[in-house]
Amino acid sequence: MTEPIATRFPVPPLDKLPEDIRERILAVQEKSGFVPNVFLAFAYRPDEFRAFFAYHDALMEKDSGLSKAEREMIVVATSAANQCHYCVIAHGAILRIRAKDPLIADQIAVNYRKADITPRQRAMLDFAMKVSREASTISEADFGALKAHGFSDDDIWDIAAIAAFFALSNRMANFTAMRPNDEFYMMGRLPK
Repeated sequence: MTEPIATRFPVPPLDKLPEDIRERILAVQEKSGFVPNVFLAFAYRPDEFRAFFAYHDALMEKDSGLSKAEREMIVVATSAANQCHYCVIAHGAILRIRAKDPLIADQIAVNYRKADITPRQRAMLDFAMKVSREASTISEADFGALKAHGFSDDDIWDIAAIAAFFALSNRMANFTAMRPNDEFYMMGRLPK
């Protein structure tokens, strides 16, 4: 039997949600075939749901110097360091799909320094981890290391913003006891 979505707070019924949130959830369900639990758990606080997903989309869906797979690498590495079960599993699935690599998410979650990634991606993850775990120690040398790998100022902002945003997400998922959907576990592992 599947565990509840979030054990510590009630999940509002879909028909009781504001129309914009209900429409967003139904659109996600239509696209993916299920509703990721994060949507249902965050629906408990509609204004925060809107703000959270607006910032998520601004960071994760735009075109920039980071690929969508690299963005997911940041999420998986920092979420693993923050011990966020939900985000490692959910974003690991998205990473496998976006990278078209069934192994990469597990490698990054366990130890990105030994993962099959480029030196550029390793530098990106080193910086993301520093933002996530010890942001107060960031110095000009960190920026220089990223620039040596061709990252622009906007790319560096994106790396830091994604790491910081998912630090919030990790803490909320842990605080609410949010569980990953069973569907995430096999996504992107086998060819279609």
